[in-house]
Amino acid sequence: MPLTRLSLRLRIFLFFAALALGNLVALVAGLVFGFEKLGHSEALDGFVIGGVVAGLVITGLIVSVWYLFDENLAKPIERLAGHIRARTHTAIDTELDQTAGRYLGDLAPAAAAITQHLNETRSALTESVQRETIRLAQEKERLEALLSDVPVGVLLCSATHQLVFYNGQAVDLLGGAHAPGLDRRVFDYLNRAPILHAYERLLQATDPDAASDLLCATTADGRTLAARMRLISEGEDHAVTRKAGYVLTLRDVSADMLAHAGREALMDELFDRIRRPAAALQSLIGVLIADDGPTEPQARAQLRGAAQSEAGHLAQAIHTLFERHEAMRADWWPLAMIRASDFGEAVKARVAAEGAGDLLAVSAPLMLRIEGFEMVALIATLVARLGPGRGDKRLEILEEGAGALIALEWQGEAVAIAELEAWLSAPLDVGMADVTGRRVLAAHAADIWPERLHDGRHRLCLPLREARRIGNGPRPVARKVVYDFDLLGREKENEIAHTPLEKLTFVVFDTETTGLLPTEGDEIVQIAAVRIVNGRRVASEVFDTLVNPGRRIPAVSTAVHGITDAMVADAPDIIEVGRRFHKFAEGAVLVAHNAPFDLEFLRRKELLIGLNFDHPVLDTVLLSAVVFGQSEVHSLDALTHRLGITIPEEARHTAIGDTVATAEAFLRLLPSLKSRGLTTFGAVVAEVRKHGRLLRDANG
Repeated sequence: MPLTRLSLRLRIFLFFAALALGNLVALVAGLVFGFEKLGHSEALDGFVIGGVVAGLVITGLIVSVWYLFDENLAKPIERLAGHIRARTHTAIDTELDQTAGRYLGDLAPAAAAITQHLNETRSALTESVQRETIRLAQEKERLEALLSDVPVGVLLCSATHQLVFYNGQAVDLLGGAHAPGLDRRVFDYLNRAPILHAYERLLQATDPDAASDLLCATTADGRTLAARMRLISEGEDHAVTRKAGYVLTLRDVSADMLAHAGREALMDELFDRIRRPAAALQSLIGVLIADDGPTEPQARAQLRGAAQSEAGHLAQAIHTLFERHEAMRADWWPLAMIRASDFGEAVKARVAAEGAGDLLAVSAPLMLRIEGFEMVALIATLVARLGPGRGDKRLEILEEGAGALIALEWQGEAVAIAELEAWLSAPLDVGMADVTGRRVLAAHAADIWPERLHDGRHRLCLPLREARRIGNGPRPVARKVVYDFDLLGREKENEIAHTPLEKLTFVVFDTETTGLLPTEGDEIVQIAAVRIVNGRRVASEVFDTLVNPGRRIPAVSTAVHGITDAMVADAPDIIEVGRRFHKFAEGAVLVAHNAPFDLEFLRRKELLIGLNFDHPVLDTVLLSAVVFGQSEVHSLDALTHRLGITIPEEARHTAIGDTVATAEAFLRLLPSLKSRGLTTFGAVVAEVRKHGRLLRDANG
């Protein structure tokens, strides 16, 4: 092995070892030569004693000098090299610690000056780049906002069917316990066969503008999705190659299919219920008008009675089916949830804009399922029709059962049914002549009628079928788009040992436990993890859950991580959490700080979980030793301090807080590893195994 591949400390040690060995050999040779020249055997003891004493003195002097060199030269140089390398490749703005190199003359101040100048140059360059890229950043934000509100799910996949982009609607559509993640296979969420068939069909077409419509189902809950696939062409000629990625747009058609099936069933029932009374009515009428029909008044009266009865049955059947059709229409009509207060203010503003007087709007804390624009137009039109003669108008929205009641009250003359029907039959001022008040009511499967109140006031009552009370629910999840277009052209390596670090997906994780001894029955109480794809942490892809350990949590452990027995009482057990975490980490390299400790807890549960945690592993303790040398302190606090990472005090010793800190430290260590030529996973593992005295490598 070339000496250049050995560490500086080891090379200095070997130098002094060789020096000591050479001195001892020279001493022994001199004593042997002197003894032979003297030729007196009785002097042998004196030569031996003198040689041993001289050898010990020489060895002691050389060991002492080596120790001084190691402590004051080799170790400081190794530490300075690690700090300089880290600052060269990572934005660390803290000053370089010069105390370690106080015996190196001007080397430590020179290194501090270099790193300070580097920081100043980097800051100036960063400011310049930020000024030049503000416009691009704003356009990127606008594009992300636009794509996040697209009313369909959008997936962008590579040629190997790995996710490169997804938006918030896609997360809702795909469902399941495992949210989509970058660089995961789309077949984890959608059935494979329709997608592969459409992809091959488009590849064979070789038309960059071709698209394929398909139906596929989600693997989580079997929902039917209508999808459109289009290939991504490459190059100036927009050619389609076998390595082309594709875009999938998704729309949930399960409800549409159910509604269609319901309408078909309604039509079948309509014909079935009308056919029999219509046939009987036709027969009776035929008998009445036939030439050979009964002539007696009594018989003809009986036939007319039977015909009227059948006609009544027919009318009742048609009326019932009409009501059911209107209810079904309201179910599939595109209605949205609107705040009752917003609806009331919209009506008030429209009434004021049309000069129809003042309107007092009062509403309960409700969400109404209505077509807002048309319903506002209807109520505002009714207010205008009431006219100035009916004063003190009030719009109140009340909770009523599972729905709501819109009540338009006034002081003055009542409204007749015929007058109300005329108002409802007239077109509303919405820009379309066929939109009437009656049509708006039909779309909501609702009706409206006048009532007299006990205090002499009158009101129009319009009940709504569906509404819900506004509560203090959870904060809405930000509907972000998640993407990394560099994944489109990335090819998978066959062997992980030869895979470049930037092509690997990492899952950084941490656990909190009941204690430090898994062999003595200690268990996991929390697991947290984040994903690093293509050299960056994906902020939206987080795993964080409490675990019921099946035993009490000691007070001394609660004092460290803050997790109590009450907090984990309703949490899932390690079997469920372990399977979910295994799925989250599928196909990734596990990264942890002191990984053998965390993995020991997981690997002891493999039989219960039914899965093996045989992932490749990297440990930030060992990576820190590679970059900064074994002589440094390699705790998470010390490592983050050296790398300029701040851990909020409230996040320290929580699984997610330590996980994020470890992930940031890992990302800042990667450039230093690459600068030393450690560019592949296998090269890094080979290097960290040289520090086995510090901590054993967690790879098998």
